[in-house]
Amino acid sequence: MRCPYCGNGNTRVIDSRPAEDGDAIRRRRECETCGKRFTTYEKVETIPVIVIKKDDNRETYDRTKIEKGVIRACHKRPISAGQIGAMLDEIEAVIFGREEREIATREIGELVMEKLKDLDSVAYVRFASVYREFKDVNTFMDELKKILE
Repeated sequence: MRCPYCGNGNTRVIDSRPAEDGDAIRRRRECETCGKRFTTYEKVETIPVIVIKKDDNRETYDRTKIEKGVIRACHKRPISAGQIGAMLDEIEAVIFGREEREIATREIGELVMEKLKDLDSVAYVRFASVYREFKDVNTFMDELKKILE
């Protein structure tokens, strides 16, 4: 790290602690040449995840889109906001834990359904009916039979 005062590349860290927001490390440094002190912040740089839509358009990942669909599916069900938040965190951990930086909406939808199936079967069916675009009662019944097995 170069000293902002004299430009020397020899500095030492005096103190390190998490920044106020918890997403960065605050480091207090001292230049070994001029003796002046300064503060730096280190933050992990993340590469955004790109979502590939059904029509092959691409857009950056947006948690609120998944959250809206899940909240709609869980409407009037005995599921707390904490449970929904935890489920969304699990889904995001899978999405961001992948090596690829692109993911299809189909894969996200399957992840959501897998988690909803464990959380609440009614919410699962509601989400699946919209996501899988059930055209008639027979496809809806087929999905219900899968749950009952």
